[in-house]
Amino acid sequence: MFRGATSLNLDAKGRLAVPAKHRDALQVQCAGNLVLTAHPHRCLLLYPQPAWEPIQAKMMSLSSFDKQSSALQRLLVGFAEDIDMDNAGRILVSPVLREFASLEKQAMLVGQGSHFELWSMDAWRAQLERAIANEDMALPAELEGFSL
Repeated sequence: MFRGATSLNLDAKGRLAVPAKHRDALQVQCAGNLVLTAHPHRCLLLYPQPAWEPIQAKMMSLSSFDKQSSALQRLLVGFAEDIDMDNAGRILVSPVLREFASLEKQAMLVGQGSHFELWSMDAWRAQLERAIANEDMALPAELEGFSL
């Protein structure tokens, strides 16, 4: 289970160090074999490779004639890259994905249970402000009656 938010720095080559608290779990779960892809919110998604496979299969089972489905396929599967965590626990974010997510020096890695989101620091702050400003945020029907 991946949770928590961590501020990270990308080096000049576009590498970032996966936090130590997640490295061991990723080694056990997938031997450091990961998939990095684009998300419609302009962040990146980082999945252990075995967790990504059913998502890709589901995406590819959708009709390519449906405009919304094919747009999601292009984004999620089209941008997907197989990456390996190196011996130092770093991953390389390709220039294409760095450009897509506007990643420069600082980034935010946010655990989402089965995977991570990777945000540029500016985009992370902006989406947080939008979420906080929307104090009367409507919950999905599945969470009706839910409280913290």
